[in-house]
Amino acid sequence: MTWTGTRVLITGAGGFIGSHLAERLVGLGAQVRALVHYNALGSYGWLDTSPQQAQMEIVTGDITDTERLNDVMRGREIVFHLAALIAIPYSYQAPRSYVRTNIEGTLNVLNGVRNLGVQRMIHTSTSEVYGTAQYVPIDEVHPQQGQSPYAASKIGADKMVEAYSRSFEVPVVTVRPFNTFGPRQSTRAIIPSVITQCLTGSVVSLGNLHTTRDLNYVANTVDGFIRAAEVPEAVGQTINLGSGREIAIGDLVAMIVRLVGREVQVVSDAQRVRPVQSEVDRLLADATRARTVLGWEPCVTLEDGVQRTITWIAQHLERYRPDVFTL
Repeated sequence: MTWTGTRVLITGAGGFIGSHLAERLVGLGAQVRALVHYNALGSYGWLDTSPQQAQMEIVTGDITDTERLNDVMRGREIVFHLAALIAIPYSYQAPRSYVRTNIEGTLNVLNGVRNLGVQRMIHTSTSEVYGTAQYVPIDEVHPQQGQSPYAASKIGADKMVEAYSRSFEVPVVTVRPFNTFGPRQSTRAIIPSVITQCLTGSVVSLGNLHTTRDLNYVANTVDGFIRAAEVPEAVGQTINLGSGREIAIGDLVAMIVRLVGREVQVVSDAQRVRPVQSEVDRLLADATRARTVLGWEPCVTLEDGVQRTITWIAQHLERYRPDVFTL
């Protein structure tokens, strides 16, 4: 397909992945309407400093407000739905807000797609819906386990998408990224947390070091979103976006320390440790469906992506608070 002139809406466009996706679509020639969460400060999130800001239409609102959502969805051909509450630790403290935003908000988007003639919706899932791997690599039929309120809310959202696809033939693709990282990600995630602590001090405070993750650079994930919108055969499917490589957090920390080039002490911080039954011990993606259906493969390696992220964070340290545990 050609993106030139295609009318696109991105919910959650001010966030980490959303801002990268918005910029990529602008570069492809799409007419991008970027929905960011309304706030009293008038901030557009990461789009505040985007060099492509003037080339997109930025609007404010809330996906839990159906009237406002319908206004911004009207006339769009493709909707990329990324708006969500995503922090796992905060979901222990405020689970109801996750139900409201992630499940009810997704329901509102689905109804808008159904009623306003949107041609395709790309829904953002997460590898957290699988919980700890019962087998590896994890394919799309792996059992789902709500090991945190966040994970449970995303399972609920995914199932609502499945229901609308089956019941009302809503044209939707669910993409399921595994552990995306890169520039602009907050320190609630492991890689920017370790990098910022390495760059500013001699101690790195972490939770569990034995867990493994399948990490994927943000440009790779954005490639997957774009392909999910382009390929007709993707409609109605759920598709993992993962590297197919797992790394233990302890080994990841060692890599970051080596690339930063500083000596640090790694210590355990109790507030960063998930409850035992909530911890996801192992994640490793089977991305066969992404390869065969989307023709998608990660282009940026873990090492290259981590180095790019270190370079970017070092240039933007003023945006971070390394000494604060971010929920």
